[in-house]
Amino acid sequence: MVVEERRAGQVFRQGFRPASPCSSCGVPVVSSRIVGGTDAVIGEWPWQVAVIYNDYFICGGSLINTQWVLSAAEESLNANFQNTRRSSVEKIIINSQYSSAAGKWNIALVKMTNPVIYTDYILPICLPTMYVTFPTGMDCWVTGWGCLVPSSVKLQSPKTLQKVKIPVIDYEQCDQMYHVGTSISSYITIIESEKICAGYTEGGKDSCQGDSGGPLVCLMNGVWFQAGIVSWGDGCALAYRPGVYTLVPAYQSWIKAHQHLGGRESESPVIEVLKNWRRAECMPGMHM
Repeated sequence: MVVEERRAGQVFRQGFRPASPCSSCGVPVVSSRIVGGTDAVIGEWPWQVAVIYNDYFICGGSLINTQWVLSAAEESLNANFQNTRRSSVEKIIINSQYSSAAGKWNIALVKMTNPVIYTDYILPICLPTMYVTFPTGMDCWVTGWGCLVPSSVKLQSPKTLQKVKIPVIDYEQCDQMYHVGTSISSYITIIESEKICAGYTEGGKDSCQGDSGGPLVCLMNGVWFQAGIVSWGDGCALAYRPGVYTLVPAYQSWIKAHQHLGGRESESPVIEVLKNWRRAECMPGMHM
């Protein structure tokens, strides 16, 4: 699934067969056939979205219904994805309290011009209610087209969607980890309660540059729910520096309200940042 920010763009409908009318969120029709690998199988993560601007990759996202995509409020790669359906963008809604400097309220909604038709390869992810929690140690998956390692190695053609399994770390434990090796007082909060972290104490597996906006999903009772949105991190896959994600349940009310009421849109930080980006470079350091 590719969403294009191109006002005069067209909707490209490829020959995917429609999914069952009983299709529901969080239940892929296609099962994974790769064990311990990094390449995702076509249809394994049918809610995965790439947001594109003038043929360059802005960020990842997730399909939450036929016309709305959940993403981050920021992020570029020349885009030529395989096995995709394209849809133009009607509006982008950024949380009005978003701060790129602080990494707070890093959430956005993208409305497509035309609703998509669900198929075996295009299905929505389930969103948890505000009361759902994801306990420390719970294994979840993050997917995206970002860098494979933090040293500016970009994903090569055919740009196969990547996946990695990482355990959840609650924000309090994550905050303690982010204080390790710094002179920041433990009384100063780095990771706040509207965030969730995922990764390993020793590092080694993580989301990275280019993955921003993509989903962190967890399997609960046979159904996939989106726990987080790739937001930022100190480098990629470093020890004591797990990936930091926007906690989706914390924004459930905002998501519901803005799907119906509209909001701050269009010439958003997403597009403004892109105008000054260099071509397709993954930079080390913060992957905000």
